Amino acid sequence: MDAKVTLRDVARLAGVHPATASRALNEQTRSLVREETAVRVEEAARSLDYRPDHVARSLKTRRSSTVGVIVPDLTNPLFPPIVRGIEDRLTPRGYVALLGNTDNDDDRERRVIEGMRDRHIDGLIVATARRRHPLLVESARTGVPIVLVNRVVDDHLLPSVSVDDPLGARQAVAHLVSLGHRRIGHVAGPQQLSTGHGRYRGFIGGLEACGIEPDQRLVTFADSFSEAEGFRRTEELLASGPALTAIVAGNDMIALGALRALAAAGLSCPEDVSLVGFNDMPFMDRIAPPLTTVRLPHYEVGAAAADLLLERIADPGAPVKILFLPPELVVRASTSSPRSTS
Repeated sequence: MDAKVTLRDVARLAGVHPATASRALNEQTRSLVREETAVRVEEAARSLDYRPDHVARSLKTRRSSTVGVIVPDLTNPLFPPIVRGIEDRLTPRGYVALLGNTDNDDDRERRVIEGMRDRHIDGLIVATARRRHPLLVESARTGVPIVLVNRVVDDHLLPSVSVDDPLGARQAVAHLVSLGHRRIGHVAGPQQLSTGHGRYRGFIGGLEACGIEPDQRLVTFADSFSEAEGFRRTEELLASGPALTAIVAGNDMIALGALRALAAAGLSCPEDVSLVGFNDMPFMDRIAPPLTTVRLPHYEVGAAAADLLLERIADPGAPVKILFLPPELVVRASTSSPRSTS
């Protein structure tokens, strides 16, 4: 078996000190080495097929060039573009993203986060935050830089990058009102999550801005952002609430459930009830009818979260930043004027 190539071998071939070779091969310290020297070291490393021993480096420096990314549900199409945005920012800086899935389970989340901390991750990007989330505050106090993505906590103690959810909901309401709708329902997302609560607040504010008195009988709250909950809560809304002509769903998954519930009740969309989703997940333009929805810049949210985490890693004492990116209403065939505006 061939002997493992070491950093000293690379340094010897490049004609530099091992410390110089180490700096040249580390994205975070490359700028400390003259460019021609760095290129010579890289060429030597390639010719010897050198692979850095990241485990040994992490034991020595307590740094691993690894960032933990925590998501609540890997099967949700919302998260792949967010993760891609994160990776595209981290990779050029020499970081690897370590993905953890919690299945919205508190115990599993704690195990995943503690396991990542034991592996000396350099920071965490977390998409599971509830409006009050003691575990994340506790983790931040251990010195691990944490950035929230797609969600925020009420006290704004942690940096975050998300979308202006209330604005998106107001855009949805304004669109429906412009079509002539006045009896507009809302199947809201979970209120313990900033996304669900923010969109609910935006829905109520949107009605008020249009001169419509909110009717709580036209609002129901889903326990999760799922198609099953969208179906169940829309059935409840249709059975117990006053007649409505449009629904704003808490997200696209809820909207898919709402579509099924409308069909089960013998109602057509948009002829009987218009429907607006939230997120613009893949293929929402290919369902029947194509869904009007609030598009969120998921890739950009992930990229901005990674940038913010890199800032926190470089300067842990930097002020906490809370960033909101703008949404965009995408109008498709699931919304139209009501049969009657009377």
